[in-house]
Amino acid sequence: MSNLERDPAETVADCTAAGDSAAPMLVLEPREVPLGGPRAMSVQRTLPQRARSTIGAWCFLDHYGPDDVSLTGGMSVPPHPHIGLQTVSWLFRGEIRHRDSVGSDALVRPGELNLMTAGHGISHTEYSTSATTVPHGVQLWLMLPGEQRDRPPSFEHSAPTPFPLRADAGAAVRTHVFIGALVGHPEHAAVTDTHSALLGAQLELPAGASVELDLDPAFEHGLLLDHGALAVDGAALPPRHLGYLEPGRTRVRLEAAEDALVVLLGGVPLGEPIVMWWNFVGRTHEDIVEARTDWMAQAIAGPRPAEGRFGFVPETDGEAPLPAPVLPTVRLKPRE
Repeated sequence: MSNLERDPAETVADCTAAGDSAAPMLVLEPREVPLGGPRAMSVQRTLPQRARSTIGAWCFLDHYGPDDVSLTGGMSVPPHPHIGLQTVSWLFRGEIRHRDSVGSDALVRPGELNLMTAGHGISHTEYSTSATTVPHGVQLWLMLPGEQRDRPPSFEHSAPTPFPLRADAGAAVRTHVFIGALVGHPEHAAVTDTHSALLGAQLELPAGASVELDLDPAFEHGLLLDHGALAVDGAALPPRHLGYLEPGRTRVRLEAAEDALVVLLGGVPLGEPIVMWWNFVGRTHEDIVEARTDWMAQAIAGPRPAEGRFGFVPETDGEAPLPAPVLPTVRLKPRE
């Protein structure tokens, strides 16, 4: 997925844990970002932001829908580039077609995962299909660790099997693990090629259910509430907000007063400074400048050669690649 902001902010993160493991949940508010022109579909972005840039390797989280495509036009993202990251597409409703410069052409539907590894460079498109009337889901990025960030690009599609987690009073929490594994449930581990210790799962709690989840204390965690009424260790988490939990916790209790849909993210803090700008994740300002220059030369100014750094997405219905925004005039300086 592309970051379509016209003036994307540069983000520098040290990707380390936030501090005292006894700290209460930090609730992160979303900000609305339009994807495209006047009939743009809006997304709610909770990562990155000033209060928290990353959760493990998770460095970007857009939550969208449910939207009426007759009003918004749905998802329509022309060819655009990425470096240094993996994109994760996970849907609650609708259907999206993904095509990329390594030759992938895949649909993603609810309960299925599209995982694209950009590495040194890739380009791709994403469009809601004609069968989609209400797109609804999340799009996330994973930063690649330093030794993997220039690896060759790739793509994989999977459909994890849902399973029930036993909750109080005999209720069951329908669970999909799409990245990594839940503590205590290795038999339901996702079969995906990620490059750091991670967790990504969808939990559906029926009204009145409460469940205690075991956590890896080395992980920091995030809980995104799509809809419903949810308490996390007794603290309310509003819909569309992201609750952040620092490392050190071994358990968390979720209680649903109403039917609730939750995305649970986790990961080991990587301890690497990163620079994010537009659709690029690098380590220095120079990484970003080089990637932008390469993209503009190959896809915008040149003949769009397939052998270039970002390849070529075939069959794009004549849509031109997205030009990169203008870089800021001030050089990035890492946070102290």
